[in-house]
Amino acid sequence: MNLRSGYPFWLAKNGLPFDYPKLEKSTRAEVVIMGGGISGALVAYHLINAGVDCILIDARTIGLGSTCASTALLQYEIDTPLCELKDKVGLKNAVRCYQLCADAITKLGKIAKKTAFADFEFKQSLYYAAYKKDLSFLKEEFGIRKEQGFEVDYLDKTLLKKQFNIDAPGAILSAVGAHTNAYSFTHTLLQNAKKKGVNIFDRTPIVSIDHQKNAVKLTTETGFTVKTKKLVYATGYEAVEFIDKKIVDLHCTFACTSEQANEKEKFWTNDVLIWNTADPYLYMRSTKDRRILIGGRDEEFYSPARRDRLLPGKVKQLVKDFNKVFPRITFNPEFSWAGTFGATSDGLPYIGNYKKLPNSLFALGFGGNGITFSLIAAEILTDIITGRKNSDGQLFSFGRT
Repeated sequence: MNLRSGYPFWLAKNGLPFDYPKLEKSTRAEVVIMGGGISGALVAYHLINAGVDCILIDARTIGLGSTCASTALLQYEIDTPLCELKDKVGLKNAVRCYQLCADAITKLGKIAKKTAFADFEFKQSLYYAAYKKDLSFLKEEFGIRKEQGFEVDYLDKTLLKKQFNIDAPGAILSAVGAHTNAYSFTHTLLQNAKKKGVNIFDRTPIVSIDHQKNAVKLTTETGFTVKTKKLVYATGYEAVEFIDKKIVDLHCTFACTSEQANEKEKFWTNDVLIWNTADPYLYMRSTKDRRILIGGRDEEFYSPARRDRLLPGKVKQLVKDFNKVFPRITFNPEFSWAGTFGATSDGLPYIGNYKKLPNSLFALGFGGNGITFSLIAAEILTDIITGRKNSDGQLFSFGRT
């Protein structure tokens, strides 16, 4: 599947920082990770640090699927608001899901520091009402988050204007958030894992997978075989072809970055992450090299060709959307792209064993929280593989619905 179009900013900025070989002989490992994006990289990082022999294989060049198109806003807020998720999975489970995402941001920051990855910054997150009619929902969402111990403040119209110069009916300001460069982070994680013994292969399409009672056998398009005890599917939205029931609806989102600002030019207060209650929602952030990144205007995914045709018009709409929020900030678009993402019925990922494929494990971080979900998946799958108990696994299991 063609997962993106246009020219993602991260790819322009970082290019191809490292080379990885093709698989050119048959091999075996205790665990094989299929997928070399941020999900696969985090799984590899966790497994090798737990002492698990593993290799990673990707059909593409590393990071050139959805990862290089990620806008990498790290928020604990799931696409399904907490006040709605509680009605789907129960209050206790809903709160736990939100807590896990908040903890994941902190853990990702620690991993970035440990691996000397510099393009990671903790930020507050501002969630504002796009319309006056959204105020009752926003206040309900604020109330349940506050009640459950999340560090949030409510800003009415006056405070929002005073603190952030945004004309909107109200907003929730969350203390926990961050932004990063998912593409560069992926390479950093894999280089770290490689030094510890993980063999990484890209441009190696797998053409057949044989799930056996006690093993899995993969065959590459060049006829080499890979034998393993466990296979981790970390191929993102392409993994749905291996599942015999519909678990996700595919959408495409559109994004662009501005030209680089000079050192004296200011954006908005504290460069907080910003998103709103519109459906689809508008989101924006700054970058480390002083650009503004905006995204949204999502559409249902029909075909890459249709998505590509929509891109120029969507960029114009996004710039207009930004100018309505910040009319005094100049936004001259330089890089624009579109990416495919998936939405589940409850907004949660699918993580863990899939019984119809023996010895398989899935790390499917669907939705706007793909990176935080990937961290959660890496922890859960590492516990499963190493035989440790993880009580959170059932929250994201295939059997939950």
